[in-house]
Amino acid sequence: MDVAEITAKAKVLLEALPYIQDFRGSTFVVKYGGSFMDDPDPTTRNGVAGDLAFLAAVGINVVVVHGGGKAITRAMAESGLKANFVGGMRVTDEATIAIVKQTLDEIVNKDVCAAILSAKGRPKGLPGDSVLVCTKLTTDDDGKPLDLGYVGEVTEVKVKLIKKEITDGFVPVISPVAEGLDGKPYNVNADLVAGRVASALRARRLVYMSDVPGLLANPADPASLISTLKISQVEDLKKKGVIDKGMRPKVGSAIRALEEGVQRVHFIDGRLPHSLLLEIFTDHGIGTEIVQG
Repeated sequence: MDVAEITAKAKVLLEALPYIQDFRGSTFVVKYGGSFMDDPDPTTRNGVAGDLAFLAAVGINVVVVHGGGKAITRAMAESGLKANFVGGMRVTDEATIAIVKQTLDEIVNKDVCAAILSAKGRPKGLPGDSVLVCTKLTTDDDGKPLDLGYVGEVTEVKVKLIKKEITDGFVPVISPVAEGLDGKPYNVNADLVAGRVASALRARRLVYMSDVPGLLANPADPASLISTLKISQVEDLKKKGVIDKGMRPKVGSAIRALEEGVQRVHFIDGRLPHSLLLEIFTDHGIGTEIVQG
């Protein structure tokens, strides 16, 4: 290794130092989702897990909320059940919720924990319905009546249980299932869960990892990334179709989290090597951050 390469590595570490010092003891909530979760090649998944372990190792309290939509669709097909969607949301009857809960808790959650463990992190899998309470979802984003069966929206986060795991040195890994007022499990949008958990924990950062680079001014042009977005600019981008149906729940959840005390929200591409570390610990970042204003 030549001197220039060594010096470049040292510069990277020095650039990260003030961020590490500043963020030590802070809470970050990371939504772990996207097609990279389902990639047969574990390289990307393991890279993300390594980044999560790194955050924890430098004294950041990391809480992970994972998705798992494609794994659920596969499990349903294997059980002979057809997946039905209304407005991009899964219709969840009694047979479906049993598969949803088993897949998220027993397969996806354990896979995420195993990846973090292999990176020498200390994950603690938490079934969502052990720390989340919900009511049945009855309206869509536009306020129109909706009945998707066992689909809920989070009304309570059991903060003490999550904080206990953090205090004990673990990285809580939460599945997007909540307990309904009837005591039954409900399927919940993982993006919305991440936002509610971040708000309840007064997280310093909420990071959405998916398979898009962030918010694009022109969805067809990856080079049109919007690096920083103020809340006040969101409505205009919705009208222009820049924030479309797929991004609306994420952005809506991000705004609510910011209004409830989360300092910044980031959208990053989990397929890019070390995107999480680059977004958090470098001066320029690589995704979109949404801020107050």
